[in-house]
Amino acid sequence: MLALVGAHLSNAEIGARLFISVRTVETHVSSLLRKLQVPDRRALAQRAPGPAGAGAAYAAPVLPAPLTSFVGRATERTDLTALVRAHRQVTAVGPGGVGKTRLALAVAADAAGGYPDGVWFVDLVPVGDPDMIATAVAGALGLGEQPGRDLTGSVVAALADRRALLVLDNCEHLVDGVARFLERLLAGCPGLTVLATSRARLMVPYERVYPVPPLSLAVDGESDAVALFRQRAAAVGRPLDPALRDQIAAICERLDGMALAIELAAARCPTLGLDGITAALSHPLRMLTGGSRADERHRSVRATLDWSHALLEPADRALLRRVAVFVAPFTAAAAAEVAGVEEGLVADGLARLAEQSLLVVTAAPGGTRYRVLETIRQYGTERLTEADEVVDLRSRHLRWCLAQVADLSVVRADWRTRFDPVADDLRAALAWAAERPERRTQAYRLARHLAELTFTRNLIGESQLRYEQAAALADDPADTASMFRHAAAVAGCRMRGDDMYRCHRAAARAARRGGDTAGAAADLATAATNAYRFWSKFERVPSPREVVALVTEARELAGDDPAALAAVALAEAGVLTDAFGAAQGPPDNAVAETIARAERAVALAHRTGDPLAESAALDALTGARSWSGETFASAATARRRVELLSSLPPSPASTHELLDALGNATEASLGAGDLPAARRWAGQIADHPLLAEVGHRATSWLLVADALAGDVDAVLAGGVRFLEAWQRAGSPARSVLAPAAAGVAMIHGLRDDEPARRAWRDVLTQLGTPTAHVYGCGAVFDALVLLHKGQAPAARERLAPEPDQVWKWVTWIWLHWYVALRAEAAVLAGSADARERLAEARTVVAGNPVADALVERAEALLDGDRAALLATADAFDAAGCRYQWARTLVFAGGGHAERGAAALADLGLAPMVAHRPATTIS
Repeated sequence: MLALVGAHLSNAEIGARLFISVRTVETHVSSLLRKLQVPDRRALAQRAPGPAGAGAAYAAPVLPAPLTSFVGRATERTDLTALVRAHRQVTAVGPGGVGKTRLALAVAADAAGGYPDGVWFVDLVPVGDPDMIATAVAGALGLGEQPGRDLTGSVVAALADRRALLVLDNCEHLVDGVARFLERLLAGCPGLTVLATSRARLMVPYERVYPVPPLSLAVDGESDAVALFRQRAAAVGRPLDPALRDQIAAICERLDGMALAIELAAARCPTLGLDGITAALSHPLRMLTGGSRADERHRSVRATLDWSHALLEPADRALLRRVAVFVAPFTAAAAAEVAGVEEGLVADGLARLAEQSLLVVTAAPGGTRYRVLETIRQYGTERLTEADEVVDLRSRHLRWCLAQVADLSVVRADWRTRFDPVADDLRAALAWAAERPERRTQAYRLARHLAELTFTRNLIGESQLRYEQAAALADDPADTASMFRHAAAVAGCRMRGDDMYRCHRAAARAARRGGDTAGAAADLATAATNAYRFWSKFERVPSPREVVALVTEARELAGDDPAALAAVALAEAGVLTDAFGAAQGPPDNAVAETIARAERAVALAHRTGDPLAESAALDALTGARSWSGETFASAATARRRVELLSSLPPSPASTHELLDALGNATEASLGAGDLPAARRWAGQIADHPLLAEVGHRATSWLLVADALAGDVDAVLAGGVRFLEAWQRAGSPARSVLAPAAAGVAMIHGLRDDEPARRAWRDVLTQLGTPTAHVYGCGAVFDALVLLHKGQAPAARERLAPEPDQVWKWVTWIWLHWYVALRAEAAVLAGSADARERLAEARTVVAGNPVADALVERAEALLDGDRAALLATADAFDAAGCRYQWARTLVFAGGGHAERGAAALADLGLAPMVAHRPATTIS
């Protein structure tokens, strides 16, 4: 578990990798945080074994670091813990350096026992954009983005039924954004408690404010302030003589009990001694900023920082202010490049700064990293401004960030562990550059690279944001159009059809502005095509009139450009099907024309040499052929799509198209009875990293394939992942998931586990059961259970409608299954028209290995032909359908029946009732 956290996998990805639930992962991660005594997931990742997996966890920093232990504050801990236990949102408020963070961590540890679902810590210092608050929280929780909802929604869904404590540290620079985030979070998560630290209150409902006082300065006995000074001084030198208590107390009183000021002063004890510290604190620097500071206590922090700064060598002063541009932990090599100093000299300087408690040092598998505490970072930034070095250092930092993204463009196994430590600096550099016209070109490059990197990192919400930001920064209209097209593809991966539509139209406007009318035509046509191809991803599906207008405009702009003509042809084929929000296919009299138009679109797309365009056209042809009853031609077309796309490098557009093609191929293979292929395609969907957070979507078709094959263990395991993910997503009523739920319910029916079957049928009801499912998967899976239990008349009744009455609902996947099982039910029920149904079924299912075997078995049962019956057993085995293989052996009777019964038991199924027709098997 620790190794996978170190590899920066989300909880859902870890769960899928280890075949355990997300909640189990959360429990283990929470335990690791407590056992290793680290505050957050990022620190936990640094304690993971090295890449070889054999190294021990990295423990203590290599140099003494501040804030390694908590001293005193017994009253404050008790009071704040009581507030946290009594109120849903508490904000610990106080000036920088007073000790809010350490108090919050101590309180969180004290209160942890009351939160069975964990205590989570999120440092908001690196977050410069209010829109990225949810990203930071999701990262701490181990959540990835769930396509179809924003990250705030994913956080709310993950915590909705949890009793947990969330600590948000350093909120002061994002007060409004944190307030909006918390209002939504607390409204949707009744069991969640939030402890925030900030220099100002958040002004949100439920908030209870706790002012954090300075450390106690009691005269009688040793105060908290004196205890902290003595401990920190001992950590960098040797224990102080107890007789010096009064002198230490006087120093702490001069520092107004401010924890950070005491830490910094104590770090000077080995070199200055108490007399030197006392003399230094008598310097007028103590009041240098008094006129501009409303809080007297903050002056002592600033004065102590001024004093510590004055005692540094000039080179170390310069280094401190220059490394303040880093918002995340950094290496000595990074500091050397940004500060413009030789790496060997920088390493010595960083060590001296750490020895003076001005930097925190941690060791990690990737090497030693340094972090500037937020208060000191702000101080360093002020000094950077005073030295007139801001532009130079920010520019160096920007160039360093551009070099990082160039290196990260080479995707390796350790890609995540290289990206995550620098991601916050990339975002900070982009925020600075985007506001400066002279840096516009560099900002565009960084935004484009960050969009690509965050997509690969599965931060697809941010990826879309960065692509649109790059579009706004681009000087060339061609680049603007390109970035909007990428943003549209990412929106498709996020299930945001409205954004797809908007971005393609924005791309068209940019293309026209740049004189690329053919490109504009393709964008307009693609927007129209997506309105019917991906209608289920839209909140507001464009009206047919609006889409026809887009196609008309695209046709006028296309000229003789091959790509534009192919896009327009595809849009015209789609508009004809009139599939806006309805999966009923084209009118009966338009099927032939639809196929003709789709074939023309495929031919034109093929000539362009663009696999993505050809795949989209093949999608239209696959659907058209399925409506015409060309099951095997549809399956072949779907396979061709996957073959076209599988070798393409990953990108937003290729990923979006490939996921659609894999689903298309899975469904087509199920309809054609090719269960091995269906399981192969569905397995690729289930394992795709983009779908790790939406296990219900990822596993849905694999569950259907496994259910039809009779792989009980796979269905039971997959059902757990499906159900947990579906509930974590808020139990969305998406009827596209109904076949999976019906398949799991069927398996429980075959196991004779009626409570479990009822539970899954309840899920099916919540998902919605349109006519397509009543006569499609619903009829097929219900009939399989009824036939297993020997209730052939009931199965015959469930499949009573004639195929030509329900073909629009069973075509594509379920037609062959429906017709074959209908024939079997007629035979086993002793229906007078059994032979007629067999003849009809044989014509329909010819070429489908499973359906063919079902029909042949039914005829063998009707004829009493054991040899023919056993031949069908071999056919089922070859088709990867072990359940039907075992069922056939039971039908065969005698020793075969014993083998079949044992095989069913091995599969985990209840005994089958071998209801046979009157004919004797011989």
